[in-house]
Amino acid sequence: MRTSSTRAGVRLSSSRTRSFLATVALAATAVALAACGGSAAPQPVATATVTASPSATASVGSVSPTPSASPSSTVTSTLTVYFLRPIGGAQPLRGPFVATAHRFVPVTLGVAKAAMSALLAGPTARERAIGMTSDVPAGTTLRGVKIAGGVATVDLSSAFAATGTKAAMTARLAQVVYTLTHFAGVRGVLFKVDGTPLATFGATGVSFARPQRRADFEAVTPPILVESPAPFDAVWGTARVSGTADVFEATFRARLVVGTAARTLTVTASSGSGTRGVFAFSLPLPGDGVGKLVVWDASAENGAALHTVTIPLVAK
Repeated sequence: MRTSSTRAGVRLSSSRTRSFLATVALAATAVALAACGGSAAPQPVATATVTASPSATASVGSVSPTPSASPSSTVTSTLTVYFLRPIGGAQPLRGPFVATAHRFVPVTLGVAKAAMSALLAGPTARERAIGMTSDVPAGTTLRGVKIAGGVATVDLSSAFAATGTKAAMTARLAQVVYTLTHFAGVRGVLFKVDGTPLATFGATGVSFARPQRRADFEAVTPPILVESPAPFDAVWGTARVSGTADVFEATFRARLVVGTAARTLTVTASSGSGTRGVFAFSLPLPGDGVGKLVVWDASAENGAALHTVTIPLVAK
């Protein structure tokens, strides 16, 4: 049921190297989605306003949902899957919410199938150690996944429909929807169980008359969702951070910590206060060694840290 993950890498190398790696990754994704019957139109690139604290130097970056370097000489694809994780802070609602994890697999035409297989395998031991879980029932198997017209149709075994709480059953749907809509050109997901289209799903109240989208699962999406880096990604030089947020006045704080050194930013997403926006920024590492990225939203009432997410990183 469990698999081990290979450490992801995030690095600012020469422009030629980044261009080559980006070209390989985009080409592999385009071929893979075409083979599945879907399109691989590039996602819109969005930026966020970033205000640096006096101790930090930062630049605005484009959304980059996957690391820019593989961990070995083997040609691999970086897959993003979504598990669940509680968040910290002073607010009463702490989740668990969807949370990003990265997997490296050999380049394959079946990236959607590979991502679903990684999702069904569940979080690794070290991911579980930081609170990552999965509400996808044990024993769920993938019968197939097809992409056509911007919609992924996923067929899962009957174990996926095992009765659970409304929250748990909603969360397992969200995990699948987030994992498959991470691919460019996939806008929604249709579900089948043992080859039969879903009509209802426990007490969730979800309507399967149309494809499910990320926006349908805002209740299980954290106020600050960091898409990249994921926990235990390897970062050196400069960390590129991207994701989505729905916080008061679209503004939150980000801190990159290595040992006793830290760099802190004020980040403004493209929207907030009830509307989820995107953000992306770059932050130089303050030193060498094991580090962490911490993001949080300051309470307008008393400045207390809300919606805190801590992402452990491996700094080279």
